[in-house]
This record gives sequence, C-alpha cells and structure tokens, in this order.
Amino acid sequence: MDPRRILITALFATLAGLGSEAYATDLYVKPGDYAIEKALQQAREEKRLNNASDITIHLAEGTYRLYQPIIVRPEDSGIRLLAHGKAVVSGAVKISNWRKDGKFFVADVPDFNGRPLEFRQMWVNGKKAVRARDVSDFEDMFRIINIDKAKETLYVPSDAVRKIVNAKYAELVIHEMWCIANLRIKNIVILGDSAAVTFHQPESHIHFMHPWPSPMVTTDGHNSAFYLTNAKELLDTEGEWFLDTRASKVYYIPREGEDMTTADVEVPAVETLMRVEGTPDNPAKDIVFDGITFSFSTWLRPSICGHAPLQAGMFMTEAYKLRPQIDRPNGDHKLDNQGWVGRPASAVAVDCAENVSFNNCTFEHIASSGLDYHDYIKGGSIDRCVFTDIGGNGIVAGCFGPEAHEAHLPYDPSDRRIICTGLCITNNLITDVTNEDWGCVGIAAGFVRNIRICNNEISEVSYTGISMGWGWNQQVCSMANNLIQNNLIFHYARHMYDTAGIYTLGSQPHSLIEGNVVRDIYSPGYAHDPNHWFYLYTDEGSSYITVKNNWTPSEKYLQNANGPGNTWENNGPMVSDSIKAKAGILKIDN
Repeated sequence: MDPRRILITALFATLAGLGSEAYATDLYVKPGDYAIEKALQQAREEKRLNNASDITIHLAEGTYRLYQPIIVRPEDSGIRLLAHGKAVVSGAVKISNWRKDGKFFVADVPDFNGRPLEFRQMWVNGKKAVRARDVSDFEDMFRIINIDKAKETLYVPSDAVRKIVNAKYAELVIHEMWCIANLRIKNIVILGDSAAVTFHQPESHIHFMHPWPSPMVTTDGHNSAFYLTNAKELLDTEGEWFLDTRASKVYYIPREGEDMTTADVEVPAVETLMRVEGTPDNPAKDIVFDGITFSFSTWLRPSICGHAPLQAGMFMTEAYKLRPQIDRPNGDHKLDNQGWVGRPASAVAVDCAENVSFNNCTFEHIASSGLDYHDYIKGGSIDRCVFTDIGGNGIVAGCFGPEAHEAHLPYDPSDRRIICTGLCITNNLITDVTNEDWGCVGIAAGFVRNIRICNNEISEVSYTGISMGWGWNQQVCSMANNLIQNNLIFHYARHMYDTAGIYTLGSQPHSLIEGNVVRDIYSPGYAHDPNHWFYLYTDEGSSYITVKNNWTPSEKYLQNANGPGNTWENNGPMVSDSIKAKAGILKIDN
C-alpha cells in the first residue's frame, strides 16, 4: 500500500504497542469534517500512549471547510502541519442555484450552524465582488458639508443620500485623515440641498466624542469624503452585490463573461480559522505550519457595532476630548484626548506561544487581519508567506495595550513575558491588503521587543507599509532592540495620508531602520492634506531609534514630536545601489 494514503486511524493501529522508545511519526489526512482536529487529537494520543516525537501531519490537497476555529494547544507542541499541493483551510460557504430576477441574479443564502448567515464579503470565481455602493471610482466620492458633534449629526449633500432615504441597513464610510469610520445609518432628513444623517449606537457616540482622527471641514475644499454602501438601491453596476439579511437572499449583477449557473460563489462564515493558544505558564511550543493556505474569514463587528478606529485598525471602545489638556512628564507635549482600543479579528491568531512558525503559507480572501501574534509571544517566524486580498492588516505583532489601558500611556507590564519578543517576519509578499479598512497597514507591530522585520515586499496598501510602536509617548517602556531592514515598500497610501512607507511611535532604545527602499506613493484626490505624506516618519515619542542607509526618491521625511536619542544618517536618493539592491525578498539559491 502506498504509505502516503494510510489513514490516521490505520497508522495508529499499526504503531500501537511499540513500547516507550520515541520515534518520528507521520499522520496523513484528507479533507473532511473536522479532519485537522481529528489529526491533532490522534497526534496527542501518539505522544501520550506511544511516546511519539517529531510528528508531522500531512494535509492532502483540497479544501478543509470549517464550522468553528481550529484550536492548536500546548498538547500539540512539537507538531508540524505540512501541506501537499494546495491544502486550503477555509471558512467559506458556497452560494449556488442562482436565478435571474430582472437585472439581478438572486440566490437563497443557506443557514450556517443553524443560524441565518450574514456576511460582508463575497467572491465570484475567486475574484472579490463589490458590496453595493454609490461610487465605482472613489475619486467621485461626495464630501460632507458640516458636522455637529453635540447632535451626533453629519450634514451631507442631499443628492448623495436621496436614493437611500428609506434603506434600512445602509452604511456611510467616511475618510478621516489616517482612518476611515464605518457608521450604520439610523436616519436621513432631507433639508433642501443638504441632508442631516444620524447613526446607530455605539459607534455614533464614540465617533462624535473622539477628536482624533476626526471628520474634516476645511476652507480649502478638502472636507472629508465618504461613500455609501449596503443598500439595494445602490446595486447598479456589474460586479456589485447586496445581501437582504431578513429574507436571506443575495442579489448580484454579474461581470461580463460570468455564467451564474456554473459560477463558484463563496462567502465567509467563520471569523477566525485557526488559533494557536497556550497559557502564560504552559505555552504552545515549537509548532510549524508549512505551505497551508488560509482563506475566507469573516468579520462582522462593523455590522453590529460600527467601526471607529484610532489607528492601524485598532477600534475605539471609548474616547473623548480633554479640556484642559494633560501635562505629561518626560518632555512629552500636552495631551488633548483619551482613548481605549480593541483589536480587530484575524484569520489566524497566536497567543501564549513559543517558537510557532508559519513558512510558505498563503493568507488570502480575508475580511480583517491576516495573521496576528498577540500576547506572551517568544520567538517564532513568519517566512516566505503570501498575504493578499486582505481587508485589514496583513500581519499584526505584539500587544497594543490591554483594553483597559489608555492608548497614550507607555506600557511596561511587570510580567515582561506578555510582550511579543524575538519574532522574525522575513521574506514575505504582502500585497492588496487593507482593501476594506483603509487605515490598516501591511505590517503592524505594537509593543514589541527584539522583533525582526526584514526583506519583505509590501505593495498596494491603503495607508502605511510598516508601522512599529504604540503609545504616543517618549517614556522608555517595553519596546527595544527592534529591526526594520532591507524591506521593499511601494505603491502605498492608496487611500489615506498622514502616512509613510515606514512609521514609528514611542521610545524604542537600540532599534534600527536600515537599508529599506520606499518609493511610488499614491496620490488620492480626497486626502485631507495632499502634502502630508512621507517616505519615513518618526511620530510622537519616537526615541533612541537609528534611521540610516534607506533609499527614497527624495528626502521627504517627518520627525514629529520626537523624543531624544534618534539618529538619522545617509537616507535618500544618494544611498548606494549596492544597499538598494538588497531590499526585498531574498532569492533562494538552487
């Protein structure tokens, strides 16, 4: 019998009773309900009963569809999961039996796990469709007229919203300097040439209370732009869709050449596909994921609570303006606001883990963040992975403070194990990410130590390429010894400004930004300040960071409210070609 086709149950029976001597073990699985979970359980039994070591779970090519997240636990330490061919871990549900209904095609949406299925993304033949909206080209977005924070009201041109006055679940997505906010519309009142728009809670209160970022009303024509979405009245363009959640029906206008009788239509139903999760005193250790594709995760928070981020997709749970401003120690400038943040969901999440690595994996068709290493992280690597077609951040690393921690305070927990330490992010291709939450970034690192972000290629991002640090504070805390080196970043700031290819916050002693190439920034016409963009940007509190030998087309940099100890040396177009040539993904010698 071909050993590659041995089922895990047969393999277990063959190996049972071989004694206590440790041995390498290979388990082979193919797609089926809970196939990966069953393999992990079998591997634990091999370790428990037969002293197995060096266990590799081989995933056959195909799609492993989920009903809930796969949990990889401390009991799975030392295991490798290896894909053969394209082994896809998928949170998708297929939509079929499309029928013509006037200018639309319509299909019934099946229940998922016994409940009505709701979703915010849809893919047709592997290509992302557009949730019905009022503009095809974002350069055509309307701009707000005024804002009344006390009444929690936006005033917009009446022509912008007249079509959706009676739409029940429409949303307004507003451009606010370095973030967007998703606001669920509660009511629209036409007032001649303008209209008053109010929104549901809790996002209305949070959005109108916080001062930064904020809707812009200026004298130079750069009022905040916005678009409207999620109304059947907006469904008028090929490639657009609308979900009627109450009727459990989805409507779609096919693109040219799409045959809906044979089309492969998938929608995401599971928010997190996989969690690697230990405890602080019993972490998940030495686990490797190799060649696996993670696809189709959902994120429904904006449909339930709206979404008003502070920065890098970290959404505010409470925020307000301070009068008078706070005097802060250590030379920091006065603070005029308070804010507390939550963390967006991710397709794959890692918590309380040591030396957990993802090699040659693909993260695609993701609603929010791709891969997130959170608290109690030691070591591990993300190497030669592909992150593409992702709604939020590509990669997230480190804590951004507990939800009870005010975002502008330094974070230095007494238990330093909490801090993400020693993670290596290398040789990854990150492209077409942040395509829904425009204020997200290619790689977002919060409170981190000894992190290595090297030789990645990052492009087609809506905001910043790499963002490292948090806290807006120059006090030395938990961040130190970080390295951003030899990355290639281009075609960034597709939608948002107050940005850079590489951006830092906070005090990070002995950290180095070196040998990176940053070029080719977008020029969106709706940016709040068309000149407020940079190649390199050390923002509030950035301290003790060395920035040298980075190639950029010009010396367009910003050092805003920095602390002490920063060094800038030999950055710009004069950097030698030999340094420039090292940026980007390293080639593998054959």
